[in-house]
Amino acid sequence: MNIFQDTSRILISCQKMLGTALASEVKALGYETVNETPSVVEIQGTMDDCFILNLHLRTASQVLYHIRSFHAENAEELYQKARNIYWEDILLPDVYFSITGYVNNETVNNSMYANVKLKDAIVDRMREKFNSRPSSGNMLDKAAVHLHWNRSYAEIFVNTSGESLARHGFRKIPGTAPLQEALAAAIILSTKWDQASAFINPMCGSGTLAIEAALVAANIPPGYFRKNYAFMHLKNYNEKKYQDCRKRMLAQTKKEGLPQIVCSDISSSAVHIAKLNARAAGVYDFIKFEVCDFRDTTIIPDQAGVVVLNPEYGERLGEVEELEGVYTEIGDFFKKHCTGYTGYVFSGNLDLLKNIGLKPKRKIPFMSAKIECKLMEYELFSGSKKIKEQSVQD
Repeated sequence: MNIFQDTSRILISCQKMLGTALASEVKALGYETVNETPSVVEIQGTMDDCFILNLHLRTASQVLYHIRSFHAENAEELYQKARNIYWEDILLPDVYFSITGYVNNETVNNSMYANVKLKDAIVDRMREKFNSRPSSGNMLDKAAVHLHWNRSYAEIFVNTSGESLARHGFRKIPGTAPLQEALAAAIILSTKWDQASAFINPMCGSGTLAIEAALVAANIPPGYFRKNYAFMHLKNYNEKKYQDCRKRMLAQTKKEGLPQIVCSDISSSAVHIAKLNARAAGVYDFIKFEVCDFRDTTIIPDQAGVVVLNPEYGERLGEVEELEGVYTEIGDFFKKHCTGYTGYVFSGNLDLLKNIGLKPKRKIPFMSAKIECKLMEYELFSGSKKIKEQSVQD
């Protein structure tokens, strides 16, 4: 077995409800999906493909390369069948490795126990072959193995990512109640933004949405910031192949002809944090920062861009009653200042969204942590467009 040559199933996991955005990303990279769910996208590929996926995907969490599937009724059977896998062809003798997993088996009431049995199987196999045992633990900065055991069906994967891809690595100061980077990217990719017109982000907080938008426009993927992946610690890893993939990635980035991105917040400290994060991401010069009430945010005229807000929604910050007026003011802001744009509001409080007073064209479901959220899309027609549509009807 040589996982750097063999084609296998590749499962790309993501946070719940990001599957649609992830599938779009995977297809944009030229891959044909075999299966798509709200939290997993499946393709066929090689470890070279895992290099590309890890470097480029904005909405993914883990890239899992399939090793073996088998039936296991209990933990002892899991151990025996996992020990028969050719781990000596996958792991280096002195490697440090970790185990992650999902377990739903009636004979096991603690998923950690199943992880330990898999770890024991790997260690015992490696000790038998090399007369020494590898180290293992909870850190995901070296080799990683993933177990998916549902009832009596077990699947073993190499976790090629290690630490989650959902954290993109540029955010040095998170601010208060920040959006997770993969979720922010999914929100942006779910809008109608063409990456050429203006992107306006009032209520920017720590700047995650505006920074992710700048990274998307400049074609700077998360792999730009990351130096370590779990696949680097596997047997037969080819550093040259990886560096070639990385060079191709870097050659596709751009710094000229980027759209105008405006990032504002009434809090000067929030804007300061956003600036620091933008500098860390290398996109400070691509963003216009403003300290102002969201209603005073610069709206660039003659643009068919997007205005994206992520207001508080009464779960982690503020009280619902206090926020009702804010949401009403967002609707007024859209109607009075943002005509010609497409407006978006991301919120976990559907009742508050009703206060916007506009009929949404789309309602896109998401999850933020354990909170059900919606990205609401509003078409903000300009007066001239209304007149034109009216004349057509007449």
